[in-house]
Amino acid sequence: MSETVSLSLGERELSMEIGKLAKQADGAVLLRSGETAVLVTACSENDPREGLSFFPLTCDYRENTYAAGKIPGGFFKREGRPTEKEILTCRLIDRPLRPLFPDNFRCETQIIAMVLSAEPEFNPDVLAINGASAALYLSDIPFHNPIGAVRVGLVDNQFLLNPTYPQLETSALNMIVAGTEEAIVMVEATGRQVKEEKVVEALDFAHQAIRQIIDKIKELATRLDIKKRTFEPVTFDPELERLVEEGATEKILDALGTPDKRASERKMKTYRKEIVETLAADDEEKRGNVSAIFEQVKEKIFRRELLEKKKRPDGRAFNQIRDISGEVSLLPRAHGSAIFTRGETQALVTVTLGTGEDVQRLDDLTGESSKSFMLHYNFPPFSVGEVAFLRGPSRRSIGHGVLAERAISTVLPDESIFPYTIRVVSDILESNGSSSMATVCGAILALHDAGVPIQGSIAGVAMGLVMGDDTHAILSDIAGFEDHYGDMDFKVAGTAEGITALQMDIKTTGVTAEILAQTLEQAREGRLHILEKMAQIISEPRSTISPFAPRITTMNIPISKIGEVIGPGGKMIRSIIEETGVKIDIEDDGTIKIASTDGESTEKAIEIIKGLTATAEIGKNYLGKVKKVVDFGAFIEILPRTEGLLHISEVADHHIRDIRTEIRLGDKILVKVLNIDDQNKIRLSRRAVLKEEGGTSNRDEPAKSETGAPELQSREDQ
Repeated sequence: MSETVSLSLGERELSMEIGKLAKQADGAVLLRSGETAVLVTACSENDPREGLSFFPLTCDYRENTYAAGKIPGGFFKREGRPTEKEILTCRLIDRPLRPLFPDNFRCETQIIAMVLSAEPEFNPDVLAINGASAALYLSDIPFHNPIGAVRVGLVDNQFLLNPTYPQLETSALNMIVAGTEEAIVMVEATGRQVKEEKVVEALDFAHQAIRQIIDKIKELATRLDIKKRTFEPVTFDPELERLVEEGATEKILDALGTPDKRASERKMKTYRKEIVETLAADDEEKRGNVSAIFEQVKEKIFRRELLEKKKRPDGRAFNQIRDISGEVSLLPRAHGSAIFTRGETQALVTVTLGTGEDVQRLDDLTGESSKSFMLHYNFPPFSVGEVAFLRGPSRRSIGHGVLAERAISTVLPDESIFPYTIRVVSDILESNGSSSMATVCGAILALHDAGVPIQGSIAGVAMGLVMGDDTHAILSDIAGFEDHYGDMDFKVAGTAEGITALQMDIKTTGVTAEILAQTLEQAREGRLHILEKMAQIISEPRSTISPFAPRITTMNIPISKIGEVIGPGGKMIRSIIEETGVKIDIEDDGTIKIASTDGESTEKAIEIIKGLTATAEIGKNYLGKVKKVVDFGAFIEILPRTEGLLHISEVADHHIRDIRTEIRLGDKILVKVLNIDDQNKIRLSRRAVLKEEGGTSNRDEPAKSETGAPELQSREDQ
């Protein structure tokens, strides 16, 4: 027996149905909004996995091409590896849900969201988040605190709920917010230099809708007889806990107070090993318990030092940014390069400029599109002193790269001003907190170095939060330890004027709007400080681009002339490229982009294209070639594939009986365009040119060939 609830969210209706599809899953919900439908399932093993120190949660999201009435491209004709958008949506599902599971829950759990039907103008990602929350809450899996999620837009200073793609094109804000009834648990946003106060208003607007979604999920639960499976949390012997705390406290304080990250980590490992050997030398189970208790004591001490003694591990004030240094033009052959170092986090960022041929081509549910700005983030294992295989980018690396890409994309120049494809690559060389925000800062320095005329500088800072029973500490520029044991990771990027990107994840049941407002203000202060330091390295884009980057020259031709430049089967454009060595992109509106590192080659290509696309002008003289001679005149090619009629009466300044006495096939003669009629027929005159020159034609002397020698009459003329 199926059950359905529905509610209005903005301009759309959202419905959630349970009990109809995928009934063997622990939980399954079908969500509909307009013509978009997403099925979300949740399954969990009954027994925990032994030896794990983390919750084994897997989130998968797939956009089936049949949902949009499409067949996949490529040879195999079936969905392949997840796209970047699918990976990012997986992260959007995972991040708000993971912290809400019980501590020490170790049962393998999987959430699968499948897009079954898709409107091209609506993004299904928020439906997948809501569906995952409902599937978990309406199952026997021990998930007791449902969440809701919405997207918020800002058009004409008015907030929109779950806006469509066309609405987002003019929106100053694109924000996904997830939360419980009590508080916000996740934020993911892109903004066009939005003020902090407006972001807080948007969060409050979103939370009101989130509460409505949660009410409907709970309403469904009241119609079902759901019994949550029992879960026994892990407990330790109180006496063992006391012994570990007594023996480890001073050692942990010493390690925490060691400023160098590697030295601190080495000390912490040594002290943990000493405690384990002292209290559980021969008992394997007890050794594991002692190690786990040691981690709990470490977190307890960290939080106590912050909340009670107001002391960060590295001794900084809560709002203090670590030392910043940087350098540009590090790599001579790169089109732009920069090193950005903040504390023990270092990013090497490069910029490569390409042509229209280098754009990334996308094919998803919304149709085919292209992307001319890409930012790729790499996190090699040596950046944290580890040994690991180099594989493809992880979900985390993709997410960090896209966050930095979104932060910067709002200040990029318009294509009409800077017609380049831009690829930015950030290689993290050293990491101790917020490498994604270091990527943002390094990318801006590298773009300046490359001469990209961006519309403003952007800096990023990662904020942290540690919450107590009646107090909290907001931390600027968090290091790795503060990120790991803190309650929030809030990344904020923007210009001096406002925010361009946000990403917030929490490890508690949520944070209030008041705390978020305080965090955003402290982040703004930190951002201004970082921008000032960046300006000391390089303050504005260079006036010229690298000599190794292609120079792109833009010209426009009539749409009707595009075929002339391309030629049959692309023959003409290929010959231009082979002759000049340039790259040529032709757009449907007649815009031609010519790219080359050699200015002379560019000019040569321009001249060829101008010759191919030139149009006849009335009153202008042209050196034309005789293509055909008939009794009443001759057809003269004055431009490539452009011919006009030279009537016999316009050949000479005197009467002639036979045109062939004056003109022969292949002659090159100077003619004037007298008229172009509505059918684009061109009337020419040689007589008018002779009159201008003050000369006369010789009745007895035949026309000259191109070489000046008398030309034999061709068979066609005979």
